[in-house]
Amino acid sequence: MKKTKILCTIGPSSLSKQTIEEMAKAGMNGVRINTAYGDFNQYDFVIDKIREIADIPLVFDIKGPEIRLKVTQKRNIGKGEVLKVGFNGEPISFNHDFYDQMDIDDILYIDNGKIRARVVKKNSRMLHLIFPNGGLIDDGKGVNVPNKQLATPTFRKEDLEIIKFAKERDVEYFALSFVRNANDLKILKSVLDGFEGGLIAKIENFEGVENFHEILEVADGVMVARGDLGVEIEPQKVPLVQKSIIRQCNQSGKPVITATEMLESMITQPNPTRAEVSDVANAILDGTDAVMLSGETAMGKYPVEAVEMMSRIALETEKATKSQVEDGLFINISDAISKAIQRICQNMPVDKVITLTRSGYTAKMIARLKIPQQIIAVTPTQKTKRQLELVFGVLPVQIDYQNEKDRIYAIANKLRSMKFIKDEETVLFTSAVRTTLEHASNSIEIHRLKNLVFTPQQSSSLAK
Repeated sequence: MKKTKILCTIGPSSLSKQTIEEMAKAGMNGVRINTAYGDFNQYDFVIDKIREIADIPLVFDIKGPEIRLKVTQKRNIGKGEVLKVGFNGEPISFNHDFYDQMDIDDILYIDNGKIRARVVKKNSRMLHLIFPNGGLIDDGKGVNVPNKQLATPTFRKEDLEIIKFAKERDVEYFALSFVRNANDLKILKSVLDGFEGGLIAKIENFEGVENFHEILEVADGVMVARGDLGVEIEPQKVPLVQKSIIRQCNQSGKPVITATEMLESMITQPNPTRAEVSDVANAILDGTDAVMLSGETAMGKYPVEAVEMMSRIALETEKATKSQVEDGLFINISDAISKAIQRICQNMPVDKVITLTRSGYTAKMIARLKIPQQIIAVTPTQKTKRQLELVFGVLPVQIDYQNEKDRIYAIANKLRSMKFIKDEETVLFTSAVRTTLEHASNSIEIHRLKNLVFTPQQSSSLAK
């Protein structure tokens, strides 16, 4: 079983039931909807098809304070050409108004730095931009203004409409672009009042890196969005920032996704470069829970092949994964139990680890330790089951065990009938017993299945 999870962006190249089915078979564990593109009809189509095909999470990527171009008709800009770009619905405009914060000679980067522009004039609330090398200007392309802390609002009206729509469709995650501080996430939480899913903070600018500790406290998960990050900060700093973010996420038991340009050449070619393969492998060795495909599956020629390649890289690399979690730090009871499970799995022949979890927290705490055993997370709720599909090494299974008198016995029988565990296997169970505390899995049981799984009659007669 592949342990590293693969998150795929759905777009024109993958916008069919057949392609989505093939991607799921190839190893796709979750779907990202990039709301910089598409409309509500398209989002509806994707949600309906995913729900038909696979029980996996939907991640709605909200643009928030991210700056993007709004272009009525794409056009090629010639080398040295000057273009007027506005803020109020002109044929070429920005989605946020930051006119007053721009100065002559400020530099802008478009489409992850592929296109460079410089401000040469300001008047009538229009920026006059010169393009030293030209390039293709298209709708929805991201814009970066390095070394400027632009006071753009957390949400636009369009974002709020998308959030309302996605919440009504019961998606599992919202990802917020260009998170600058914990307050951005707190604003999203207030807008999502009552939402039971997770919030993913996308780290892709200097402020997000500087304020990461406070962001991590509020976020349910993190995405290292390296495309914009490599424009907003010096590109040579991105690898160490990536490692630091992943390490901190592992320490706290919060899922982390590594994203952008992982198999970029597969947008146009059937095979990746060797450097791209190494990039994916190194993210897995760093401790990432998931790797993400963006343009490769959204607009590339080979969406299914890209997922297949990502799966092959993951399966090979996972053989060498090791825990990055520091010992000696105490967080809570589940933290201590998860470390005890790691030691047990190192010192005795345990085949599977089964955790009973309502929120998914204990499963995440165990998964961060990269134990070689498969982790089966048994949860009574479908939303938790789907959310855990993005956590490294976790096989989530939905079983309602809440009214069972002997939960371990009942779950073992159910998993055995589903062929997830076998009689000859030694299985470690962990759960919360006699406690009302959150995050308090406080018990460990280890059983050889053939010694546990009796019928109730046999079990009672054995007790005599």
